[in-house]
Parts: sequence; C-alpha cells; structure tokens
Amino acid sequence: MSAAIQSKPQNAALHELRNVVMRFGGVVAVDNLTMAIPEKSVHGLIGPNGAGKTTVINMITGMFFPTEGEIWFEGKRTDGQKPHQIAALGISRTYQNVRLFSGMSSLEQVMTGCYLDRGSDLFKSFLGLPKARADWRRAREKSMGLLDRVGMADRADELAETLSYGEQRRIEIARALGSDPRLLLLDEPAAGMNHSEASEIGKLVHELRDAGLTVLMVEHNMSLVSEFCDSCTVINFGRLLTEGDPATCLADPEVQAAYFGRKKDA
Repeated sequence: MSAAIQSKPQNAALHELRNVVMRFGGVVAVDNLTMAIPEKSVHGLIGPNGAGKTTVINMITGMFFPTEGEIWFEGKRTDGQKPHQIAALGISRTYQNVRLFSGMSSLEQVMTGCYLDRGSDLFKSFLGLPKARADWRRAREKSMGLLDRVGMADRADELAETLSYGEQRRIEIARALGSDPRLLLLDEPAAGMNHSEASEIGKLVHELRDAGLTVLMVEHNMSLVSEFCDSCTVINFGRLLTEGDPATCLADPEVQAAYFGRKKDA
C-alpha cells in the first residue's frame, strides 16, 4: 500500500450538515443531507453532475442560506451567517472555474487573500501611514511563504493569467490559504488536468492535511478520490447515497448505478 492511501484514524467532526435542505422555487437541490467532515482529514464529496455538490459548498460558505436544517463548524451554528463572517471563522474555498484577477501578479493575487490580517483601514492605506505600510509588508511576506508552500515562489512576479492552468490552480489554493482557514473547500481542483498534474495537486492537499488543515474536496477524478481522500460522502439528486472510505463507497452498487450508469445487479 502506498503512503498516499494508508488509512488514518477517524477524527472528530470539525464541520457538520444536519438534515439540510436547499430549495430553489420548486426544485430541491439538496434533500435532507447530513454530512460530517472529520478534522485534519481530506474528505471527498462526490456524485454525478447535478448532484448538488457545489450547492453544498455554497451553503457552507454562506452564499446560500439553507431552506431547512443546520450547519455547524467547531461547535458553532453557521447557517444564516454571511460569507465574510464565515470566512472569519476559518473557512475558505476555491471555485470550479479559475477566478483570478486580470492584470495582477501571482504575489498580488495571493495578497488579496490575506485581507483578514490587514488591520489598517482604506483611509490609512491611502495616506501611507506606518501601520498600513507594516500591514502591507506583513501580507507580502506571508504571501511569499504561501507561494513557496504551493511550489510557486519562483513565479511570484509573473502575471497569473500567463501561467498554465495547473499553476493558476495552485495560485488559487495559495490565495485561499491567505485567511489561515481551518477548513479548506476545493471545488474540482483537478478539473482539466492530466494524471500527473492531478496527482501533484493530490500530494499538495495531503501536505496541507498533514500540516493540520481539514479539506473538503469536490472532485470527479475518481483516481484522485481513491488515492488521496481519507473518507467521502456520495450524493445524488441532493440526497445521501453512502459514506465511508473511498474504496467501499465506489464499490457500492447504488453508487455504481448513479455515478457510472451501471445497473445495480451488474
């Protein structure tokens, strides 16, 4: 068994969804979903297209308020809080599609993610007061450290838009780490990557986990899920199908039928 797939002890839940429902008019996107994300683990959230995975992330981060149910983080209820309030609690995310700012270097992109550390207000920044300058230097130093952490320190001064797709993904992850999250949500981090690039992202995620971070990873790459997730939850039409270790989940007949279009009795 490779080091990447060695089993880990099950940890207590850092984050929980309890009987969560999300309706958009007459459409039920998430249907009575209960899910627990173990602390200091990589937890996969998988399912076919349209299963409700991104909706779950949007609820966790406060972009959507659940119609019913409760969301808890570190023993505190978070459903109903706004995105900036949830970010301040220690939750950060990336998106399905790369969202970088045009005309900004890799370093500048990451510095925008350190906003929770910036104590100076806009007025002081315009005036160039000493505290504002000190905050800027601290954010720059921190951002360089994060770029180094994701293997992109040597591209700090390059325009992020000129980098390869995989490199831009790493910049996004570094930016998401700028707020010092306890929980990092990755929405299809390996989308569009070849096997080698996806594997490198998986190794980076494991390094973050081993450093104490908890990661929820939405991913369609089942090889990545099998190799790098410690546990996973499978949903379809917003409903829970099964949960547990990746191998057991992917072998489940209902998962095979829903995710891969195979008959349950095959």
